[in-house]
Amino acid sequence: MTSKKTGYLLGAVAGAGVAAAALAGAGMQLPPARADQQAGMIKASTAPVFAPPPGAPLSFADIFDKVSPAVVSINVTSRANPSALQRIPGFENFPFALPGQPAPDDEEGDEGGTTPRGQPRLPTQQSSGSGFFISSNGYIVTNNHVVENAETIKVVLKDERELDAEIIGRDEGTDLAVLKVKGSNFPYVNFENAAKPRVGDWVITVGNPFGLGGTATAGIISAYGRDIGETFVDYIQIDAPINRGNSGGPTFDIYGRVIGVNTAIFSPSGGSVGIGFAIPADVADSITKQLISGGKVTRGYIGATIQNFSAEMAEAQGMGDQRGAIIADLVPGGPSQRAGLQPGDVVVGVNGTQVKTSTELTREVAQASAGDILRLDVIRAGKRRVFEVRSGIRPSETELAANDNTPGRSNGATPGAPGASLPSVLGMALAPLDEPARRRYNVDADVRGVVVDSIEASSDAAQRGLRRGDVIVRAGDADVAQASDLASAVDAAKKAGRSSVLVGVHRAGRTLFLPLKVAG
Repeated sequence: MTSKKTGYLLGAVAGAGVAAAALAGAGMQLPPARADQQAGMIKASTAPVFAPPPGAPLSFADIFDKVSPAVVSINVTSRANPSALQRIPGFENFPFALPGQPAPDDEEGDEGGTTPRGQPRLPTQQSSGSGFFISSNGYIVTNNHVVENAETIKVVLKDERELDAEIIGRDEGTDLAVLKVKGSNFPYVNFENAAKPRVGDWVITVGNPFGLGGTATAGIISAYGRDIGETFVDYIQIDAPINRGNSGGPTFDIYGRVIGVNTAIFSPSGGSVGIGFAIPADVADSITKQLISGGKVTRGYIGATIQNFSAEMAEAQGMGDQRGAIIADLVPGGPSQRAGLQPGDVVVGVNGTQVKTSTELTREVAQASAGDILRLDVIRAGKRRVFEVRSGIRPSETELAANDNTPGRSNGATPGAPGASLPSVLGMALAPLDEPARRRYNVDADVRGVVVDSIEASSDAAQRGLRRGDVIVRAGDADVAQASDLASAVDAAKKAGRSSVLVGVHRAGRTLFLPLKVAG
């Protein structure tokens, strides 16, 4: 299945059969040195044979034998995604019944796949992934995306036993999940949190690619700290081949210790190109312990939509090389709004810890418990201030995604040339946000600003994705109520010798800040 991260694939196999699974295993030996060994060659009675360089194992078989019994294949039955089905030609208008939809009376519908209301039921689909035991009493680690929306989960062991599994807990923020099967004395492996392999060290992966359970591959650690679009994980990059179906399986060091949980690959083709990503063991260990103890992971929350405060934004505000996270929007009645924060505030620290990006701010806040007081260091209108925010509980990633503020979301309008009778600023014809405009562009009554009526295609605003129907709500350090407010902010930026002005743009119920270039 395709990840929400552009260009990355999550490794669960949809529609594939599941086979037995395995893992990787123990130590290895190098051949004894010989007097006649020269330049990496061992002389033989026939042709020269090349020996591996110092440090390279002759075989990974011992490691595989040691750990493979702890690795499992995971078969999942779930309902197909109705939105995906309705994108298929011929299915656009099918009124599929959603899982859990209540039925009238006590009827169960017919056996032909319809509900009592006559709606076609969503078809089931099969998918597969990997996992591994972390305890002898049946706890299994895998990826959240392998088991989310599952109706049934079957776990296949190396000895070909098939066991029913239940979900103990899932964490969308790190894409981890814990399952449980009944029984005891299961072989298991441990997370390694102390001895961190170096970039270039050998690793082994074991899993269920394309339903081929017990597949072992080897490679090296390519890098640490890779950002592939997840807030709470800095991934390990490995070049050991992993494919669809490897998701949730372990990455081992050469001692058979789990150093990561395989999660995604970068691939233009859908298959392995030697760029895979694993969740580090220390993250996985912490999250799985929380899931086992409480079934969920709770994180702090301040109720604000934030962006990176970039170098370009800092220049537009005359703030030098300042970095941080700019507040784009506030959840009505949320912790930040109650504490007095405003859109346009730049957060540069939390409880004395400096933050330079929106990810750093989110991670610092996430460490808080509900009710904790967070002291936020904020720059507003060029002055530093401190706000005390009482932390709430972070909603699920699905709930947050429903309120996504991704740039480029279309409102159905198209750019055009500025209207002749409207004031034009930075290539945008700006109209009052009156009642007809609110209805036309579906703008809430509490939004204040000016609406973009048309836009020059060659303008910087158009190049950055602004379009007709967007509402300019802020410019520089001030709110915008009319076109002249934006014009004044542009003039001020020019007089200060800045190349751009920071504007707040409201679209589809959310606000986004963008630096727009000003004319010379």
